[in-house]
Amino acid sequence: MKESEKSPDSPAEKKGCKVTVSRNGPYLVSGGLPLAKENIVCDKNGDPAEWKMSHKYPDKESYALCRCGGSKNKPYCDGTHAKEGFDGTESAGREKYADQAGKIKGPDLVLNDAESFCAVGRFCHRKGGTWSLTERSNDPGCKETAIQEACDCPSGRLVACDKKTGKPYEHKFERSVSLIEDPIKKVSGPIWIKGGIPLESADGAKYETRNRVTLCRCGRSRNKPLCDGSHIDAGFSDGDESLE
Repeated sequence: MKESEKSPDSPAEKKGCKVTVSRNGPYLVSGGLPLAKENIVCDKNGDPAEWKMSHKYPDKESYALCRCGGSKNKPYCDGTHAKEGFDGTESAGREKYADQAGKIKGPDLVLNDAESFCAVGRFCHRKGGTWSLTERSNDPGCKETAIQEACDCPSGRLVACDKKTGKPYEHKFERSVSLIEDPIKKVSGPIWIKGGIPLESADGAKYETRNRVTLCRCGRSRNKPLCDGSHIDAGFSDGDESLE
């Protein structure tokens, strides 16, 4: 994935940009955040290797994204959550990333790993896995691949850092929202909020603002509002009518 510098003139950078989790309802997105679809692209071995944008939605100042998985107008909310009595109770911890993450120390890299954030993007599987590559990070090829895999992890579970300086390697995202598609698993994945977008709970509390966060949109996560990969076992497909 190529880095994209934030533009100070971008509408996504203006004040008021945030995502709010409504009580048993949709995600309320404000601040003119761009919305797109991104596909997981796999290598010849079937392992996720890169991201590819597949669709851009019309710009809106604000919009409500389905969180229950039942809307007939996905990705937008159509009120189905109320009809079906969706229980969107938030159960994700509020601890900071640094307090949850374990550390794998290699020769040139330190890999921070907060497993509770995992959305099963599987970018960490390629070429032996990010953990193994970190342990061999004195090899330039292993180091480069470990950094790329960690940076491509959509949930931000994995963060690779330079061992000498402690500086994390991160893509410079424009603040934006993406809907993940996982063709190899034949499912629709989570909502991906990028670039340090504030995330607010239904009770008004604020989650830690991170560069990469994945939110459940199938309604089945046991770690709401965060994705826990339940969309895969559920075979969730958004059936996005706006693309037909």
